Amino acid sequence: MRISQKICQLILKVTGWTAESKIEIPKKCIFCVAPHTSNMDFFIGKIGYTSLGNVRPNFLIKSDWFRFPFNLFFGPIGGIPVYRDKKDKKMVDAIVEEAKKRDTFQLAITPEGTRSRNSRWKRGFYHIAQGANIPIVIVALDFGRKRVYVSHQAEITGDPDKDIKAIQRWYVDNDIKGKYPEKFAIEE
Repeated sequence: MRISQKICQLILKVTGWTAESKIEIPKKCIFCVAPHTSNMDFFIGKIGYTSLGNVRPNFLIKSDWFRFPFNLFFGPIGGIPVYRDKKDKKMVDAIVEEAKKRDTFQLAITPEGTRSRNSRWKRGFYHIAQGANIPIVIVALDFGRKRVYVSHQAEITGDPDKDIKAIQRWYVDNDIKGKYPEKFAIEE
């Protein structure tokens, strides 16, 4: 067990949080992480992943956070800047190609794309998984139960609207609460 894993387990214990995985986490996957309602989600998620051991996902973050001195923090821990003024398609294609050429590729994405209330999730996480032929793993940042929960692999049928609605419905059916529950919404 690595020292960082032990430290993160201790942080979770002291703060009353837990991290658990119901599945063996694939070496290549997209983590669909929700709800995303606060900046605290990043820290809870990162500590939770690290406490589980063999999980070290990269993550997408607004390019504004890659200015000095924040770039010295976010780069080394796996941050990938997203430049919103450019076409998302180019970013998706680049990530798909990167996933295909690596032996290990784990990328955590918050499909809401914002901490504000947004029922229309961005589809990039789905298209990356589909294009790279890797699974989508469902992760809940559940502030109600104070746990980071790696649940299951989502079914990808090729119909993004249907599949994403099913993923969203899982969060509601399992009563997953964000830090600010009123900011979490799904498409009806």
